Amino acid sequence: MMTPARPDPEALLRLAEQETSGRLKVFLGAAPGVGKTCEMLDDALGQARAGVDVVVGVVETHGRVETEARLRPLSVLPRREVAHRGHTLLEMDLDAILERKPALVLVDELAHANAPGSRHDKRWQDVEEILAAGIDVWSTLNIQHLESLNDVVASFTHVRVRETVPDRLLDRAEIEVVDTPPDELIERLRAGKVYVPHEAARALHHFFSRSNLSALRELVLRRAAQAVDAQMLDDVRAQALAGTWATADRVLVAVGSHDAASDVVRAGRRLADALRAPWTAVHIETPGERSAQANTRLAEAMHLATQLGGQVLALPAAGVVDGLQQAAADTRATLLVVGAPRPRRFAWQRRLTVDTLARRLPDLALQQVPVAHGAQARIALDRAPIAAWGWGPLLRGLVPAMGATALVTALGRLLFAAAPITNVALLYFLPVMLAATRYGLATGVITGLVASLAYNFFFIPPTGTFTIADPQNIITVLVLVAVAAVSSQLAARLRQQALLAGASARTSAALAGFARLLTGVTTAEELGRVLCAEASRLLDAHALMLLPEDGKLAVAAAFPPEHRLEVLDFAAAQWAFDRAQPAGRGSGTLTASEWLFTPLSAGGAPLAVLGLARGDASAPVRSDRLPLLGSLADQAGLALERIRLEHDMAGVRQLEERDRLRAALLSSISHDLRTPLTAVVGTLRELTPANPEQVPILATARAEAERLQRFIANLLDMVRIEAGAIALRPEAVDLAEAVASAVHDLRRTLGTRAVTMDIAPDLPLVMVDPRLFHHCLINLIENAVRHGGEEGAIILSAQRRADGLDLLVLDEGPGLPPGMSLRIFEVFTRVEGSDRKGGTGLGLAIVRGFARAMGIDVSAANRSDRPGARFTLHFSESQLRKISAE
Repeated sequence: MMTPARPDPEALLRLAEQETSGRLKVFLGAAPGVGKTCEMLDDALGQARAGVDVVVGVVETHGRVETEARLRPLSVLPRREVAHRGHTLLEMDLDAILERKPALVLVDELAHANAPGSRHDKRWQDVEEILAAGIDVWSTLNIQHLESLNDVVASFTHVRVRETVPDRLLDRAEIEVVDTPPDELIERLRAGKVYVPHEAARALHHFFSRSNLSALRELVLRRAAQAVDAQMLDDVRAQALAGTWATADRVLVAVGSHDAASDVVRAGRRLADALRAPWTAVHIETPGERSAQANTRLAEAMHLATQLGGQVLALPAAGVVDGLQQAAADTRATLLVVGAPRPRRFAWQRRLTVDTLARRLPDLALQQVPVAHGAQARIALDRAPIAAWGWGPLLRGLVPAMGATALVTALGRLLFAAAPITNVALLYFLPVMLAATRYGLATGVITGLVASLAYNFFFIPPTGTFTIADPQNIITVLVLVAVAAVSSQLAARLRQQALLAGASARTSAALAGFARLLTGVTTAEELGRVLCAEASRLLDAHALMLLPEDGKLAVAAAFPPEHRLEVLDFAAAQWAFDRAQPAGRGSGTLTASEWLFTPLSAGGAPLAVLGLARGDASAPVRSDRLPLLGSLADQAGLALERIRLEHDMAGVRQLEERDRLRAALLSSISHDLRTPLTAVVGTLRELTPANPEQVPILATARAEAERLQRFIANLLDMVRIEAGAIALRPEAVDLAEAVASAVHDLRRTLGTRAVTMDIAPDLPLVMVDPRLFHHCLINLIENAVRHGGEEGAIILSAQRRADGLDLLVLDEGPGLPPGMSLRIFEVFTRVEGSDRKGGTGLGLAIVRGFARAMGIDVSAANRSDRPGARFTLHFSESQLRKISAE
């Protein structure tokens, strides 16, 4: 029986979320140049004329005259300036939009990547924040930037874009397809309306071929239809509207436990591919028992459906057709795929199957997959499972039923002997109802027949025989049999529904209890013990959990505790963890293992593996228990993710506290030492020795005081870098003058060491902050002095490159140990085990911090011509070209 339609809670939540946030509209196109931005601006002008508060957050005109003309009448918010690598980039001002709070904001190019240093990495994240503030957003998007289609587009265009947008944005958006035929778009490209001429010629031979544009156009139309269909289903489910709403094909595949179940799944997948429709594999769980073989076949078929990309659904129901009717209503399916056995003798059996489905599911098209004669299948007939009619359950029920019938007969004989009672036949309904409710329909029907025969033999004249003298008594017996059969069927159905409800309640209670246990778990090992104990109890199997440890999986908990795994078992567990798919017995991979391994995942990333096995080496989990296993795995995965995040947060808090204390210590030390040290350095510079022998002593004191002063300056600079308090004042700087100034300031430190400056006078200027750049050079040269050997020469060289300009600082020391080229720039990093030790470990960290702030790349390596280290400051060509133009 179908339950009354109720609104879908998830659909209601999605609609409620849309009501409390802004609405997103996406102008979707197949390729650049189809007119998305112009269409958006035209519609926005109409909204503005209607009195809607419309502002332009960002619109890229790309120099197109028609776009600029449409943009002029609209209110445009100034963009935010972002300094990056010597350039000033213009980005959408998110804070200005949130403060202005218009009714509608236009945000072009949804897949755009923001400049480094912006609040969000991607523009679509800005859009989500705007929507959360209750502001409507209109945006544009090309189909190749959609995450789920990124690889599909790359497969035929051979161009893979890096900027992608998650599908969930498109699923929640109102979509307007901006379509331009391929030939018209190619003509626009040739006319220079999309790209400049030399770029247009190259694009025509690559991305903008007619075949590519046709394929992209088809993807746009199909993806838009899919999004609209999903939104329509949300509305239908939220309002609990009946009907299929067949605006698009949706395939439902009925999966049984017969031999050809996998063939039915494959046929359903082929049909869904041909229709380009979503599909769901559903198994209807009815009361009764299945053999181990049937459970294995069903598990294999459902696993195959998952591998082929279909959704998997298991529904409990009193009958198969009842369950299919419910599944079709839930999925709004338009086409049902079932296995159809080909009877050898009786054609009416097949007609009964088809007629039952056609009568109960009139809104669905029916596709039958032929099943071999030998397949033991219960495809769609509305009856109890075959196993429920087996001799074992039947005999177990008939013994007490016959006893009850005999007891009623004896009681009736006593009553009939005391006084002639005409309605003694009503007593026989008691054993019939008992048998039907406790032991099923078959036992109830047989008990009804036996009860009618007993009534005939003991109470209908002539008694002691099965002969009926009075024709009226024939009607009494027939009515008794009919009423017994009908009441047995009704009672059996009630029993089935009670069993289903009880099973569902037990599952829900088990999951709720497991969830309560997980709330108090604080470590992964404790979670493993809880999970293994509950999984073993609920699934009647041995259980263990494996966690990654040093790149391999290790058993973290087991129930019973003495279980261990073989090499093959570990291989299956590792496969399940690496690919986030089940492996082992009952799956489609490494089935030689006696264990079934299920990954515990959160956010799409596997965190652990749950293993299940039985002592008799049979299938670890029955197919009807697979949904319960999936729920346990999902809850355990979420609990593991929570534990990991709590651990990470504790570590982050420790790091934050340590960094805060370190910054406070550095700031305190540097400020407290700077004032007295400045006085000391000034005094030493003013002192004039009376004795010539004191001259070298005074010079050493001055040098060490100045070195200490530079150390204090480095501490202050490090605090400023970590606090993000560096203010850039870029100017055009001559490299030769900057290097000479740094060498002059280090003349006492350099002493008699040879310094070679190889900087051509015709090199372009570079745009840097002179003060910060001077600090970088000072620290690099001082590092070369400290680690370049006692008398090693220092070379300062500038080299022009195709992509910019390199400034090199080379020494003649032992060089850098392997693996230190990147770590050498970390704070307080000093190279141990070589001559490159000593110092504070701050100089090179300050170099990297200042260089990054100015947009300069800094790197370290060993020299290739001789022993020694090479530090490189790389200036990009764009910086040089910008300065040269000025």
